[in-house]
Amino acid sequence: MTDVTMASPLQRAKTYVERVGLASTTSSIFELPGDASNRCYVRVEASDGSSYILLLHQEPIDSATLPFLNVASLLTRMSIPTPTIQDTADDLGIVVLDDLGDITLHRFVGAATDDQRIAQYTEAVDLIVRMQRKGKEIASPDYLPFTLVFDEDKLMSELEFFVAHFLVEYSNANIVKTDRTALREEFRIVVQELASQRRVLCHRDYHSRNLMLHDGKLHVIDFQDARMGPDTYDLVSLLRDCYVDHDTTFVTRLVAHYHKRMDTSVDSSYLERFDLMSVQRHLKALGTFGYQITTTGSTEYVTAISRTLRYLADVFRRRSRFNRLRTILTTHVSDLDRREVVNY
Repeated sequence: MTDVTMASPLQRAKTYVERVGLASTTSSIFELPGDASNRCYVRVEASDGSSYILLLHQEPIDSATLPFLNVASLLTRMSIPTPTIQDTADDLGIVVLDDLGDITLHRFVGAATDDQRIAQYTEAVDLIVRMQRKGKEIASPDYLPFTLVFDEDKLMSELEFFVAHFLVEYSNANIVKTDRTALREEFRIVVQELASQRRVLCHRDYHSRNLMLHDGKLHVIDFQDARMGPDTYDLVSLLRDCYVDHDTTFVTRLVAHYHKRMDTSVDSSYLERFDLMSVQRHLKALGTFGYQITTTGSTEYVTAISRTLRYLADVFRRRSRFNRLRTILTTHVSDLDRREVVNY
């Protein structure tokens, strides 16, 4: 039996291919570029031109309790397109998935026309609406996301991660005790308000790199961390994406589309909540980027950091309620004070 903790992803992939009797018809096996997680993906191509994807975990899995499989079952029930699960190999830490190709929404919009961009993002917003509505209809403790929430502790832990891995490790900030205390006080205000809001089913990482364009429609991936949270969470992740620039008109149009589909209205209260979620979400993202850069040496997140800081600066200048938080952070992150404000 292969020791998952010792074997490389390619070694485990080859073991799986041999085990299921497909070695003789396999033409190539190679690892795909990773994301900011401890999972990896391997593509297996057959001599007939077909292919499939192996999702590899760092350790053996238990198919009966694996969050990825539980959430996949939930999304399938809600008619949310996801990669089909073909097989599992628990001892190898492998889940076998359909191959959706290489066209993420992030990659697609880089060469898309304005009409194509609007069409794909409208579809992405429609999937958020479906998750929220269907999630409300079929909520059950049988599905893991309905037992997990963005409560104060979870939201605060993500902000503390930002302090540790972006401010201290990445930015080399020397944060004095008074600033740490003030940050905790400001963070507590943010998380208390977010945690008190109406909760809906959230993908939790709903952005352009986790949406794949396949067979003419979007498919959702990396959904294993889904949980209950604020209704603004996924829409902020999509429209203030750390990997893509969207102009104000584009964002406003899609926020309006979301509300039209939800039979609600865009008012000042919602926009304030949208900005509040943006602050927490982007501070959390900066923590992730800082961690990836300082621990793995990955430079691909440097551009994302610049864009994320711009989003934060825009909110800080638009919302005076964040003046104290902005003042503390700009002491250690000068870029937060070098952006132009964007108004609705």
